[in-house]
Amino acid sequence: MTTRDGSFGQASTGDFDRVLVVDLGAQYAQLIARRVREAHVLSEIVPRDVTAAEITARRPSGLILSGGPASVYADDAYEIDPDIFDLDVPLLGICYGHQLLAHRLGGRVAQTGSAEYGKTELTVSDGSGLFAELPDTQDVWMSHGDAVVEAPPGFRVVAATPGSPVAAMENRDSRRYGVQFHPEVAHTPRGTEIIKRFLFDVCQLRPNWTHHSIIEQSVEAIRSQVGSEKVMCGLSGGVDSSVAAALVHHAVGDQLTCVFIDHGLLRAGEAEQVEETFRRTFRINLVHVNARDRFLAALAGITDPESKRKIIGETFIRVFEEVAADLTDTNFLVQGTLYPDIIESGTKDAARIKSHHNVGGLPDDMLFELVEPLRDLFKDEVRAIGSELGLPEEIVWRQPFPGPGLAVRIIGEVTRERLELLAAADTIVLEEVRRADLYRELWQSFAVLPAVKTVGVQGDGRTYAYPLIVRAVTSDDAMTADWARLPYEVLERISSRVINEVAGINRVAYDVSSKPPATIEWE
Repeated sequence: MTTRDGSFGQASTGDFDRVLVVDLGAQYAQLIARRVREAHVLSEIVPRDVTAAEITARRPSGLILSGGPASVYADDAYEIDPDIFDLDVPLLGICYGHQLLAHRLGGRVAQTGSAEYGKTELTVSDGSGLFAELPDTQDVWMSHGDAVVEAPPGFRVVAATPGSPVAAMENRDSRRYGVQFHPEVAHTPRGTEIIKRFLFDVCQLRPNWTHHSIIEQSVEAIRSQVGSEKVMCGLSGGVDSSVAAALVHHAVGDQLTCVFIDHGLLRAGEAEQVEETFRRTFRINLVHVNARDRFLAALAGITDPESKRKIIGETFIRVFEEVAADLTDTNFLVQGTLYPDIIESGTKDAARIKSHHNVGGLPDDMLFELVEPLRDLFKDEVRAIGSELGLPEEIVWRQPFPGPGLAVRIIGEVTRERLELLAAADTIVLEEVRRADLYRELWQSFAVLPAVKTVGVQGDGRTYAYPLIVRAVTSDDAMTADWARLPYEVLERISSRVINEVAGINRVAYDVSSKPPATIEWE
């Protein structure tokens, strides 16, 4: 089980070896955690103000200090509890973490006058533990101004580059290691092997973070949390809530009742599809609530995206509470919250990017205790678990859809007319993406309707109608994303069909921005 601030508790992850990644403000902290998990080792990200006592309480088998944006000599340099360096736990510093390790243990960090950014050739010394069986020279990805120019006492320099005389260092006795480059990025071709050397040779970890073991631990945690009480699941039909429902049903069976709230913000035909799948195919107890008018009334006149999310989140909870009043002993609410949701909604680890309706949008006075079996997981892990549980491919590989639905894809006030226009246009976008056999290649593909109107000409007359924005991105986990280079003929078919088939839209544009600086959704 996890706490509301996004930190990880022991209930769901207590039996796994784990590595803690101390986030020192790096853009790649999430990527470090993912690389560790890809090696089948549990990783958890902790904030830079974590104390040595808090780390000890989590019983990690390894620590990684991430990179960061600052110099160790800056007035606002990120610091960590100095007692962390004295813990009897293997430690790897990366980039800023490498410099901080050297600086705090008596080495010297300085500006060499030769900053390194991008691909750099690394020369490795003989006998290095982290580079065992790897080439003596290899390409690595650098991104730094300062550099370690003198290793701390007891450390051996094991690699160098023209701009980093101490590009890697190690003290095998104290199990302290540092690398100036970024082994977690794809631009360091042998980086994954270096991380595995630390995990398995230095930390002596077991690769036991597997899909089967995650399911076993989650089932045990769910049963421990809910006991014999009834449980409700907020079901949207998306992969996250579907896998959460399947996992909880696997744990407690008929104690689970799924509640599907049709808020009127879904894609065309989606409500019917959800009911067919879960009531008839999976035979899960399902309550279908039609609350379309209620949500539309609550959103009337609202244009601020944060307000939309909070209104939708609170309305969801209030409807759940009303349903729960008719269900005996229901004090638990299952949600398909993922780790990226926690990060983007803002925790002590990360500033808020946007509130997810199931995290930052939840009311403080709700009556339920949350059951969030996927809260520790990234999307690709959730898909794998869904497959392991036997969910059909069309659910497991469904593209992500925001909980607030089309409300955050209408830029401006949500009205019935705009919902109908957007749903019709979005259907065309998905049909053409599938026709081009691109659906599985894209992380998301969808339409956005700005609440403005533009001039057009159709037939012999002038039109004044809405524009439509088409958005398609590629990504591994939604933490970063690149705009998809859709073929021109696909874009042409989408544009032609939307303008000809959806009365009220007279212009189609394509979004070519990546995340960052943009986000995937527009609101």
